[in-house]
Amino acid sequence: MISQLINLSNDKSFKLYKEKYNYSLLLFHGLYGIELRNISSDIFQKRDEKFSPDIFLKNNDLLITGSIRDLLNTISTTNLNHELKSEALKAIQNFEKYETIKFSIGKKQFDFRFAYSMGILNVTPDSFSDGGKYFDQNSATNYALKMIDAGIDIIDIGGESTRPGSEPVTEEEEINRVVQVIKNILSDKPETVISIDTTRANVARKALDSGAKIVNDISGGTFEPEIFNVAKEFDAAMIIMHIKGKPKTMQESPKYENVVTEVYDFLSKQVESADSIGINNIFIDPGIGFGKRLEDNLKLLERLDDFKSLGYPIVLGLSRKSFIGNILNLPVDERDDASNAMNAISLSKGARVIRTHNFKQAVETCKLFNSLVIN
Repeated sequence: MISQLINLSNDKSFKLYKEKYNYSLLLFHGLYGIELRNISSDIFQKRDEKFSPDIFLKNNDLLITGSIRDLLNTISTTNLNHELKSEALKAIQNFEKYETIKFSIGKKQFDFRFAYSMGILNVTPDSFSDGGKYFDQNSATNYALKMIDAGIDIIDIGGESTRPGSEPVTEEEEINRVVQVIKNILSDKPETVISIDTTRANVARKALDSGAKIVNDISGGTFEPEIFNVAKEFDAAMIIMHIKGKPKTMQESPKYENVVTEVYDFLSKQVESADSIGINNIFIDPGIGFGKRLEDNLKLLERLDDFKSLGYPIVLGLSRKSFIGNILNLPVDERDDASNAMNAISLSKGARVIRTHNFKQAVETCKLFNSLVIN
């Protein structure tokens, strides 16, 4: 069973769930719904009993509606199964406590009232935006140090391109590209928080053994599930992202019935797997551009705050993505300003780590956002 708090005061969400549940509610600001999905039939005490008029059923899904206060009252007073009540309350608590989440990663403290920047370092010849620019170890190291001096919070190092249509490289090649760069950075800046962008368990192991502190897996642990055990072994943080398909083919014909629900359910399942083996400090990433159409990306961004009810800080990578280029008819090297505008919007909707090529803009945007939090 999966629980999700949905902002039904969003007109599009209101219409989407009205179509599913056939409710006759009035739309008002502050209207929410808790959807409980994939409920086992034996969980209901009586499937034919009359629930509150604010509860709606559709097959094995249930929706509770109202303001947050109404939701809490309905949950406490309705004759729901204990497991249903527990799941519904968990969604509300995760949502309401989202900005109280705090992580300790390496020697850096993360307080997710605030926003953080993640600088992209592609040690590859073929990444979609900056492939080849930092392919040799010296230029990669120097660029990372430049980002750190500018105030970037996390350096995300990848040795294999994951752009649409990209070909995989060997595990040995990926390791050779990233490990020495990690060592070089930490030799000069030992307190740097480094993330390894990989789907391979052994690459993650080598990177973590060299001093990286975060595993950023675009497959969310599905390509090589052993990567969860590696993260646990090193007490590393983990970013669990959603992808549909593999990078080589992911953009050929992606389709969703409800992209937000499908991405949310995938992330819920994968974070449960990570949490169950004792991985601390889990992030989630809806995977903008990874097996998504233009309309899918926009729906995920519009409803980004719905993901807060999973209870994990949201990482978002929008930088120079093709959907931005398609909307504005811009080439890759002219998308930074638009990317940063979308980053700012996303921070207001709950994103707390923005992954970016333009580190100067990201650092400034986070500082501006954080100044509003402080004051």
